Amino acid sequence: MWHLLYNVLLLAASPVVLAILIAKRRCRRGFPQRCGFYPPPIVPDARPVVWIHAVSLGEVTAVAPLVKELHRRHPGLRFVVSTVTETGREAVEQRLAGVAEHLYAPLDFPWVVARTVARLRPVLYAFVETELWPNLLRQLSLQGVPTVMVNGRLSTRSYNRQRRQPLRSFYGAMVRSLSLCLMQSDRDVERIVGLGADPKRVRRTGNIKFDQPLPVPEPSGAMRKRLGLPVEALLVVAGSTHAGEEEMVVDAFRQVVEEHAAAHLLMAPRHVERAEAVEAMVRSKGLSVTRRSKTGSTAGIGAQVTILDTRGELAAVYQEALVAFVGGTLVPVGGHNLLEPAVWGKPVLFGPYTDHCLEIAQLLIQSGGGKQIATAGELSGEILRLFGDAGNRERMGQEAGLVVAKNQGALHESADAITSVLAMKHSSSISPIPKGRIPLMAGR
Repeated sequence: MWHLLYNVLLLAASPVVLAILIAKRRCRRGFPQRCGFYPPPIVPDARPVVWIHAVSLGEVTAVAPLVKELHRRHPGLRFVVSTVTETGREAVEQRLAGVAEHLYAPLDFPWVVARTVARLRPVLYAFVETELWPNLLRQLSLQGVPTVMVNGRLSTRSYNRQRRQPLRSFYGAMVRSLSLCLMQSDRDVERIVGLGADPKRVRRTGNIKFDQPLPVPEPSGAMRKRLGLPVEALLVVAGSTHAGEEEMVVDAFRQVVEEHAAAHLLMAPRHVERAEAVEAMVRSKGLSVTRRSKTGSTAGIGAQVTILDTRGELAAVYQEALVAFVGGTLVPVGGHNLLEPAVWGKPVLFGPYTDHCLEIAQLLIQSGGGKQIATAGELSGEILRLFGDAGNRERMGQEAGLVVAKNQGALHESADAITSVLAMKHSSSISPIPKGRIPLMAGR
């Protein structure tokens, strides 16, 4: 009944959904694929397909090492990674070139997912975190395709919503259809079982974000020169920030500048299309500001704040920070990747809203590698304390790095689990793909 109601509501909303996709320039590029249509074939490809879904940049970043490991173990399989966003597509093409092909995720209309599954004919479907799409999962189940939740997590907000009747029975049917749930933490295991997942199909594998490869360090001073920063600048990097908390970060930085004229703030909005508005806000606070895209022009000389308005640089930029702040935590977003600065051995500051990364936040706090703050005043005070105490700053950074090192291993556990699912599908049961199969890269 609930599946029928879902489709009735989805059908009613379809004109609005399609209008939004057509109206947004960033969504037009993959519109045919989102609707299940593909261009004529160029080169037939008879390899069985493993389909991995990652919503956007963060999920692609997390799952890319796992895809590479699976590709190493199973060179005879063809890997396809689907995303919803353009930043996700860019990440697939940059991080998984030669390993996986990109596909825009199909809209969850029954006829669209049926067409996509019929084209791909996957031998396994894996999705990152909690992307539960009812029609897609139903179609895969009908076709006998194993489905695996990778790096699974259930935020408090999502769990509280999903466990209420009548939604509980709706979500329960979906999670019971999953072949395997690979969860980040004990809390996530309890929650997915609480929704109705078969306990025998649930494992705590840990968080694959701990297994991210360290970006290649740049020679001393090279990155600062590229960013247009003085070598002596005391750099604070505020990454993945949102509206509302950016004002708090800038207010905190103004207090820091009063005591340290050499201080510099590099702020990376989570959504780079907001760069112009963020720049205007910083200027309204009385600070000089430039954008990363303007590095090298006279406009940025002597600026106190740089807005990182480019994609794919933040993880490496943390290398130059004396202190790092991770956004989505001073406003009720739930937090972003606290491990990106931690892998560089940097002190990690964040706000109270960490539901999306709760276990990592707790580990950083317990180890002394991270500190939770709640106000602009607390943020400025903590930055000033760390600026003035190099020894404590060094110790805090070392502890953050150890948190990463001590919690690695989820990648190989996840790869082992997925390999076991693949092994259950005997090679003779994997049907050859018709000669009409297309390489999906041709559909971009």
